[in-house]
Amino acid sequence: MDIFNISDVRKFEAEALKIYRHQAKNNKVYKQFLDLIKIDPLTVNKIEKIPFLPVEFFKSHQILSNKDQVARTFSSSGTSGSVQSQHFVTDLKIYEESFKRGFEYFYGNIEDYTVLALLPGYLEREGSSLIYMVDQLIKDSRSKDSGFYLNELDQLSELLTTLDSGGNKVLLIGVTYALLDLIEDHTFKLNNTIVMETGGMKGKRKELIRSELHKILSDGFGLEDIHSEYGMTELLSQAYSKGGGIFQSPPWMKIMIRDTEDPFHHLSYGRTGGINIIDLANINSCSFIATQDLGRKISEEKFEILGRFDHSDIRGCNLMVV
Repeated sequence: MDIFNISDVRKFEAEALKIYRHQAKNNKVYKQFLDLIKIDPLTVNKIEKIPFLPVEFFKSHQILSNKDQVARTFSSSGTSGSVQSQHFVTDLKIYEESFKRGFEYFYGNIEDYTVLALLPGYLEREGSSLIYMVDQLIKDSRSKDSGFYLNELDQLSELLTTLDSGGNKVLLIGVTYALLDLIEDHTFKLNNTIVMETGGMKGKRKELIRSELHKILSDGFGLEDIHSEYGMTELLSQAYSKGGGIFQSPPWMKIMIRDTEDPFHHLSYGRTGGINIIDLANINSCSFIATQDLGRKISEEKFEILGRFDHSDIRGCNLMVV
């Protein structure tokens, strides 16, 4: 797809406007939303004018921009009794290409890593897009030691120590509370391992600000930096942080910050507001999503997650506040 060959801002904006016009015409829910807010799609000539669909629509509507058969339905995690978001995916190859290219963009060839996944909660339910992604990364790593772990913390600790001390490049990706469980009973001094948290206490532990959490994890794993993954059920692309809670998105994904008092006004660098996401991989769904996350842009490529709107649901990868 052309979106994965984007090399500059001009090409991104041209592709985004092209996808916007397609979705404004073919996405029934998005079209109704534009009609409701009285936006004529023909008047939108730059990405700053594109309206963003509130992410809550994924809880109540089937968001599709084509009539192809749904190949997989991903659903969000959440607290008991909460309404789950559902992302109806008609082409899994686009999702796979997005997360594979995204990982390679930031970390290089997945075959260079052994992937250890500590994702209880996600692993114990159906429909997790994160599990789908990590499962494929495990397979693509081609390491016999790659795999999922649920409650086998002693076994995981032993393997992690052995692999790291042997000079192997290791990616340990885990839900936050499970990583904390691991370092409570085991001490590490890692040199060749990336520890990546996906966020989320899921009611298992007290919420912590990101800096405090990363200090605990850094000390427990003996690492200078803790990496993070930022994604959600409603997206097909991910942003990554290599430390300090500073995220960067791949070239086909863009973060914009909206004014919390005026959703049609975007804020400049350094100002806190609601996070809007353009995910061009979402071509068959909706590529323009207004999330319930709060954040700020540091530069054109980098941003921070600062928490969630008070009235929004606590769920998924975004249970952590800063």
